[in-house]
Amino acid sequence: MDKGETDRNGRYVIEPVAAEGDLHAIGSPIASASPGLRPAEIFDRLRSGIGFRLLAAVLLFSSLVTLTLTALQLYLDYDHEVGVIETRLDEIGQSYLASLGESLWALDQNQLQLQLNGILRLPGINAVEIREVLDRKDPVHISVGNRSARASIAREYPLDYMVRGTRRPIGVLYVEATLTEVYRHLLNRTLVILASQAAKTFLVSLFILYIFHVLVTRHLITIAAFAGSYNLARPPPPLRLNRRVRHKPDELDKVADAFNDLCANLQRAYGDLQQVNAQLQQDLLVRQKAERDAQLSEERFRDYAETASDWFWETGPDHHFTYLSERFEAFGMDRTVLIGTSRIDSAINSGAEPEKWREHEAVLERHEPFRNFEYTRRDRAGRLRHVSVSGRPVFAADGRFLGYRGTGTDLTEQHETADRLRQSQKMDAIGQLTGGVAHDFNNVLTVITGTIEIIQEGVADRPELAAIAHLIDEAAMRGAEITSQLLTFARRQPLQPREVDINDLVLDVCKLLKPMLGEHVEIETHLASDAWSALTDPSQLSAAIVNLAINARDAMPGGGKLTIETANVVIDDAASFDDEARAGEFVMIAVADTGQGIPADIIGRVFEPFFTTKGVGRGTGLGLAMVYGFARQTGGTVKIESEQGRGTVVRLYLPRSEIQASAKSPTAPAVAALGGQETILVVEDDPLVQGYVIAQLGGLGYRTLIASDAEAALALVDQGAEFDLLFTDVVMPGGMNGRELADAVLARRPGTKVLFTSGYTDEFVHDGRLDSSVALLRKPYRRADLAQKIREVLAAK
Repeated sequence: MDKGETDRNGRYVIEPVAAEGDLHAIGSPIASASPGLRPAEIFDRLRSGIGFRLLAAVLLFSSLVTLTLTALQLYLDYDHEVGVIETRLDEIGQSYLASLGESLWALDQNQLQLQLNGILRLPGINAVEIREVLDRKDPVHISVGNRSARASIAREYPLDYMVRGTRRPIGVLYVEATLTEVYRHLLNRTLVILASQAAKTFLVSLFILYIFHVLVTRHLITIAAFAGSYNLARPPPPLRLNRRVRHKPDELDKVADAFNDLCANLQRAYGDLQQVNAQLQQDLLVRQKAERDAQLSEERFRDYAETASDWFWETGPDHHFTYLSERFEAFGMDRTVLIGTSRIDSAINSGAEPEKWREHEAVLERHEPFRNFEYTRRDRAGRLRHVSVSGRPVFAADGRFLGYRGTGTDLTEQHETADRLRQSQKMDAIGQLTGGVAHDFNNVLTVITGTIEIIQEGVADRPELAAIAHLIDEAAMRGAEITSQLLTFARRQPLQPREVDINDLVLDVCKLLKPMLGEHVEIETHLASDAWSALTDPSQLSAAIVNLAINARDAMPGGGKLTIETANVVIDDAASFDDEARAGEFVMIAVADTGQGIPADIIGRVFEPFFTTKGVGRGTGLGLAMVYGFARQTGGTVKIESEQGRGTVVRLYLPRSEIQASAKSPTAPAVAALGGQETILVVEDDPLVQGYVIAQLGGLGYRTLIASDAEAALALVDQGAEFDLLFTDVVMPGGMNGRELADAVLARRPGTKVLFTSGYTDEFVHDGRLDSSVALLRKPYRRADLAQKIREVLAAK
């Protein structure tokens, strides 16, 4: 209906003027888009409207359904096509074997060639081969077609011939069928299905968007404009929607009626409010008398408050502090600053927990008592304090709300203890995750580091390819270092602890650090003359000190001083020192710098793996994680202290050795990487690693038996398979790991030689040490490592 018309109930109807105004900030972008708008403006309005989200949801759901149904159909087609090819191969085995056997026995190579060509002409067949297995000087071997490295199905059929009543094997027929046409057909079908479904989905979605705009969005604009321009002093005519008259009101009609009722209620409330304002003037005298009474009560309350162990507080009806007991000062907070401020505004975590604070504010507005409400605030020194408060409302004799009175308790120590426990649990959980990830990476790196040696040998005469192979080798070595650091953090890296003179080790490391850190970093040492010997792995400790020194260098881009200190420390109360530390005697190594320092909000995360404050490409974030894991696995701990602008100090605490450090033992000469002719049972579940091991052992001259899990390996043992060495992975599927497999084999065949391999050695590491009775080849390994370890185990008594 037009503006100014009368509806069927005789009421005067107008369209609100505000509905023609600034609509693009309220409702549907389609209704408000004028012909003069640029395409970019129209798109921005579409993106901010309800219709755009509806369109996106419909498109997403339709796409998921289409992809699912397409994948199912393609799977069924693929299964059918493969079944046809396999049936054809079966028919070849039934139809051609007899005649081929006759021709092969007769050595009729022309006939064999014709028959093989006939098989090759069958649909899908791309290679046929026949070879004679009789032991004679020039056995028959004929092949037609070209074998495919992948995307094919192959069968081998034995050829027999009846000689004097005895069937003798005389040859083998090999037939290979290609799947290339199957894949091409499936690809074409996929493109057709996806293109047709995408077009249909998009058109249907646009139609839904248009209908939603016509039926809903444009009317929501009118309602929003009416509500936004409503003025209590000059109320506009009732809201009416510009739509056809309906016999039965729908939801939009009900919304419009509700707005009109609300406006009527607001008008009545506006009149009531004017009357209440007049009444408030009369109540002022009563309030003054109540304030005098409250003053007398406050004096009585103050006497009790100053003698309490916690503190007392009081707020007015606006929830601003009117009183804080002197006991409040004992917790490092200034009560004079807080008087007159809101208790809610003094908290620093109200924005982080909006739902909790909304509920608390609702309790305050309802004037209800509350208990043990916790929040945080800063004390005078800037330290975060955790506070728990309880309060009850105070009312005057006439029922008026006067504010709250309550008590406060400082829970800072309890929260800090709980935070340390949570951090410890989180680091343990991250350690378990990183250990598992490192295991999977080590499987991949084993194949890369091994096969790249073969590639390097093959391209030795081609410098450009040799350089690329060298880059790949260096990248694989870097990957192995990263997984080693991950395992160190996860406390899964086997250590070789011995008694170490800490001062001598620090001096040796400092010689390496001088060229590594550069001339702009000054190195200074403060070594205790009576420093105890430590029980630790010297190579891992050296790596930890180097990592700390490199982090210190990066924190001092303009130069500075690096100080390394040693001292003897006795920890009596381990619980107060560190939740995971144990009491005892430790050797402390401190690495301090004069760099930028670490912000307080991230210092709790510096030991997490892959967390770094350096720029992209300037670090892996594993240095401090490795230091943390090494210290924990050694039986010690690590502490970090830092202040922005004043540097950082990291302290390593290593357990004291009971005896003096022994002299450094000379390095044993490397064993030559030799092969052999023994038989090795290889148990490996990863196909890539399995293929790599078989190839390397074959190249070293060994014979191999293969099993993909423990069950298959035990089946070979029970069948009487002969072998000289069991070479098994540790982590395997199927419910039985490598250690359990070795125990089962030794129970069947005592004295069997066993060599384990794994990238995750948790099964054999106890108290940070590798079990002495275990022969272990850690992944990733190279061909020389594999050859040397196998000869060591086979030669062992």
